[in-house]
Amino acid sequence: MVEDNPTDAELLLRALGKRNLASGVLVVTDGAEALDFMERNSGRLPKAIFLDLKLPKVSGLEVLRRIRNNEATKRVPIVVLTSSREESDIEASYRLGANSYVVKPVDYGKFVEAVTELGVYWLSLNETPAATPPRPAGS
Repeated sequence: MVEDNPTDAELLLRALGKRNLASGVLVVTDGAEALDFMERNSGRLPKAIFLDLKLPKVSGLEVLRRIRNNEATKRVPIVVLTSSREESDIEASYRLGANSYVVKPVDYGKFVEAVTELGVYWLSLNETPAATPPRPAGS
């Protein structure tokens, strides 16, 4: 999860915990930290990334662009989970390869319900291809 708001991160973890999906969820708080994590762990990638757009250091859209442009990480499902309803953010997210775009509900109960449903689908039901190591240049 890439989320700079500690309250939203805690709510997301609680919602996932209600369905026993929170174990192993890592929270990073800015875009630079997210990119560093993906680079250091390209052999053991997350099942999915829940990505806020409005992040310090590196924007969520830039994080999305870099993950999708990296052969080792481009297949990781990315769910944009943000407060932005801006059409330009939605368009850019899908153009850059987001798998889903969800606006965070303001109401606590609806937020928990939305995150729980997202967690069940992306962390439990969704199947992703096995990680394939990147090929050396020229092969």
